[in-house]
Amino acid sequence: MAKKIAIGGDHAGFSLKQPLVEWLTQQGYEVKDFGTYTADSADYADFAHPVAIAVESGEFDAGVLVCGSGQGVAITANKHQRIRAALVWDTPLAALSRQHNDANIICLPARFIAQETAFECVRIFLTTEFEGGRHAIRVGKIAC
Repeated sequence: MAKKIAIGGDHAGFSLKQPLVEWLTQQGYEVKDFGTYTADSADYADFAHPVAIAVESGEFDAGVLVCGSGQGVAITANKHQRIRAALVWDTPLAALSRQHNDANIICLPARFIAQETAFECVRIFLTTEFEGGRHAIRVGKIAC
């Protein structure tokens, strides 16, 4: 199970990110919050890149990114070679992103997901193992 979690998001994700930080800490995870720390307008890339670098370097086991749609942070994080960031808004996607894609960052759409659903998606994401096998072959073809 992943224990060290990097988290970040822009202003649109702030209202979901803050409860996620608290919830993850309560679940026993070591969490580093890369910002933003207010609801003031901010650019998602300023938070997605540091989270992606933290996961890519191996300093953190997994990442959580949050913006309004989840798209901006996912696109940004996926620019990093060893990152597989998955946009997730329901529990089956959370499980499949780990089982089939070996995703290491979950991206949540704050404007389109309830807080309890987000908590459950993150729980599933962090506790689901990659299946390997034929999926490992496919994941191996992702990097450029």
